[in-house]
Amino acid sequence: MPCRHQRKMKAISERKRIVVKVGTSTLTHRTGRLNIRRVEQLVKTLADLQNAGHEVILVSSGAIGLGMGKLGLMERPKDTPGKQACAAVGQCELMYLYDNLFSEYSITVAQLLLTKYVLLEDRRKNVENALERLISQGVIPVVNENDTVAIDELELEMGENDSLAAVVATIAKADLLIIMSDIDGLYDSDPRSNPDASLIPVVHEINEKIHAVAGGAGTKFGTGGMKTKINAVEIAYEANIDVVLMNGQHPRKLYDLFEDKPVGTLFSK
Repeated sequence: MPCRHQRKMKAISERKRIVVKVGTSTLTHRTGRLNIRRVEQLVKTLADLQNAGHEVILVSSGAIGLGMGKLGLMERPKDTPGKQACAAVGQCELMYLYDNLFSEYSITVAQLLLTKYVLLEDRRKNVENALERLISQGVIPVVNENDTVAIDELELEMGENDSLAAVVATIAKADLLIIMSDIDGLYDSDPRSNPDASLIPVVHEINEKIHAVAGGAGTKFGTGGMKTKINAVEIAYEANIDVVLMNGQHPRKLYDLFEDKPVGTLFSK
């Protein structure tokens, strides 16, 4: 297995079109307030990857979390209007932030707010066309779920962006999906409760064993967990897209990844 892992990881430096998904835990402190240093590092690294010839699509969570911080809330609202309000306030903050930071490196960003209805099979072409045109003009699309109007997703707690990122990667015909979270990768047990848990460096098949070890909740500011990430991998697998799950606390590790160094967990058929 190590040889196959090394071969797959070497190919990562050759992946041109990449979708990078960042979660709320990457963008914010535990207080829910923006982690300015980390976001600046993330933007600088993504801009550098774009300058190196990669085509970057950013799928960014964080609107509700940033809205909570802006509104001074310490707990995620349980009612749908409260979540909508946080999303509406936070999305403005999120795009203002990305626009300012990427512009420092002469990169333009564009906002795409999607719902599952827009992503239905007969409407996907519109999203694909928009992505293609933006990418061809050197723009980094910043994609998020439209939590302000996606009522059913909010009410059912399905409003996570891991699966959205996988769908976007599929529509964009991406070469790689990178999911940045608050954990180093997939472990054989929960590292938060088991200090002896071991990182699984490569996964070639999503089977019952993988589903069994995937669990645990996200932070109080987010909605995701390992289960949603495995679901995203399964979506990506259907389009033959490899996935890397890595820790978002150190965005510069993206450089290691694209220098073909093992980072996180590689999911590859």
